[in-house]
Parts: sequence; C-alpha cells; structure tokens
Amino acid sequence: MKQTFKGGVRVIPAVLIMTAIFLLSSRTSDELNTFLPWFQELFPQMQSFDWGHFIAYFVLALAFDFGFGRRAERWPFKALIVVLCLLYGLSDEYHQSFVSGRSPDVADLRHDGIGAAIAVVLVALLGVKRVWRRLVALPD
Repeated sequence: MKQTFKGGVRVIPAVLIMTAIFLLSSRTSDELNTFLPWFQELFPQMQSFDWGHFIAYFVLALAFDFGFGRRAERWPFKALIVVLCLLYGLSDEYHQSFVSGRSPDVADLRHDGIGAAIAVVLVALLGVKRVWRRLVALPD
C-alpha cells in the first residue's frame, strides 16, 4: 500500500503542469502577448515559433517521465509520454476555442510535440540520463 501511494504522489508534478497550461490557455491573446515580447525582440527569426508551447510541453514531458519513474527509460514509455503530451495539447487547443481572442492552431500542437520529443530524447542521453535520474531520486 505504501508503494502505491508513493507512486501516486509522483503524478502530482504532471497534474500541476497541466493545470498551469489550462490556466494559461484560459487567458486572452492580449493578456498573453505581454508574456514574452522581449524574447521575440531578441530573436526576431523565431517569431513564428511558439516558445510558450514548446517550453510548457517540454516541462510536461519531464513531469510525465518523473511520474513513470524507471519505466520511462524504455522507448515505448518515451513514445507514450510524447503521445500523452500531444493528447493533452489537443485538448488544450480545443479548450482555447472557447476563449475570447484565441483559436485552435495546428502549429501550436506541432510545438507541443517538438517540446515533448526533445525532452524525452534529452533525458535518454547517457550523461543527462545519469544526472536526471539522480536529480529525481529514482532508486536502482
């Protein structure tokens, strides 16, 4: 019973990240345009790339990886993490269709997937994997 509870606690970061994404998606486009304008000024060639979606889903993928624990080291679980992020991104785009000034955008979903995929590949790299597993304190 203790192990089940411990495993359940590991999903809390993913739930918190999904809640943050939901809350940010509830804001109008005017409210969000004040969020990272400095970044677009520094990197004008990246104006069409939505860094907010990329970062949010990069972090969500890391939270899912943390939640799955050692199982996330296997490639089928890595693929599952990306799929879960894309499914949540799809629900996020649907949610945005009800927010004034917002609309669903396939490009946002692409940025979600890129962020999630890069996160799972990054934590698979040997040096990063060692540090990541030590950081999230996964027992051998």
